[in-house]
Amino acid sequence: MKHDPRPWSPDDQPRLLDEVEVRLLEPSERPRFDELMRAEHYLHSADLVGEQRRYVAHHRGEWVALLSWSAAAYHLKHREAWVGWSRAQQRRRLPLAVNNSRFLILPAYHVPNLASRVMKLCLQRLARDWEAAYGHPVLVAESFVDREQHLGTTYKASGWTLLGQTEGYARSRGDFYLAHDRPKDLWVRELREGARTLLRGRNLPATLRPVEAAHPPPCEPEPDQLRQMQRFFNELPDWRQGKCDFSVATLVTVSVCALLAGVCLGQRDLAAFAQDLTVAQMAALGFPREGRPRRYRPPKETTFFRLLAHLDSRALEQALLAWQNHVLGQRDPVGDRVAFDGKVPRHSGGLNLLSAYSTRDGRWLGTELVAAGSNEIPAAQQLLRRVDLDGSLAVADALHTQSETARIIVQERGGDYLFTVKGNQKGLAQTVRQLYESQARGFSPSA
Repeated sequence: MKHDPRPWSPDDQPRLLDEVEVRLLEPSERPRFDELMRAEHYLHSADLVGEQRRYVAHHRGEWVALLSWSAAAYHLKHREAWVGWSRAQQRRRLPLAVNNSRFLILPAYHVPNLASRVMKLCLQRLARDWEAAYGHPVLVAESFVDREQHLGTTYKASGWTLLGQTEGYARSRGDFYLAHDRPKDLWVRELREGARTLLRGRNLPATLRPVEAAHPPPCEPEPDQLRQMQRFFNELPDWRQGKCDFSVATLVTVSVCALLAGVCLGQRDLAAFAQDLTVAQMAALGFPREGRPRRYRPPKETTFFRLLAHLDSRALEQALLAWQNHVLGQRDPVGDRVAFDGKVPRHSGGLNLLSAYSTRDGRWLGTELVAAGSNEIPAAQQLLRRVDLDGSLAVADALHTQSETARIIVQERGGDYLFTVKGNQKGLAQTVRQLYESQARGFSPSA
């Protein structure tokens, strides 16, 4: 009689399906897990990217199947349409999606319905296990199926949806993609009811918001817009000697985009923002390429530190104003109202900056650093001499109600002013009251 190598008999199939269990892989079991994946899975690889979890399905102590889950693909046209999220939402909420990167039924356990049973058991605990490991759950899952190897029957039976085929590219380390000319079927599944509605909603629930906070905001401008912006910074003076990997214009463009995205502008934040740019954006900005495969290398913290320490602020202001005029159109000062106000920005180390803005359209008109040990008055007077006030009304708080400031606005810059006088400015308040009363008498009708 021929020996049956299977550790179960056909009569045990119902019991196998009822008793199979799924658990997380123990660290000590990792070598065996990887060896089986490399030997038995058609991809012959156990490597994963990003956040990841590995599972073993077992029956009476014997391994039945292996599953591994990892970070979702950076961009999938069909998935993005299925979820319905914007590009900005996709980049910041992508950790809430997960990829079923490997699913292997061991050779001795090719039993009808076992794969779908194992998948169901794994999905029941996946979000909970992910949150325990990484501090957040996962809401949707994706998987790629090679039609030359499988038909995706397990996914169909487990409630997954076939969206279509990929375009034949595979991610290779980080966000670099290589063509492999073997499109795969893309299957997706919500891991909880209403998951897609949450992902495309304006605001995530409070329990999920840390995912967005931990991820740098995306750079919104398209590559062509970045190239156009960069041209306005090409003439900024460069304090460095010799050949440098990153031009001043490139670094400033990245910093401006980070500012518009709401990134805190320390060198560490800027480096993280630059590292998160897309391949197309890095190419547009002229990042250098290195290694094999050749990948774009973003600037490091030290590079941004030197930029922030040495950049000519006055030249930067002129370049930013020129770029702003290009985007918004040339400003007409006639009839505008210009407000001057000082602030101590967060994370600035206590620096006080005084800025001018158009209240008509919110346009920034320039900024002056308040010197240490001084106040905003001389800074405002310096800034006023750079702002076109011809036909504009300048407004400021009571600190700037100064005769020299008024003279600059009217005589040097061709504008008018509206200043505030507080009750604690007793001498000035008395003078204004007397002037007002004399003017009122001068216009009184004659008896």
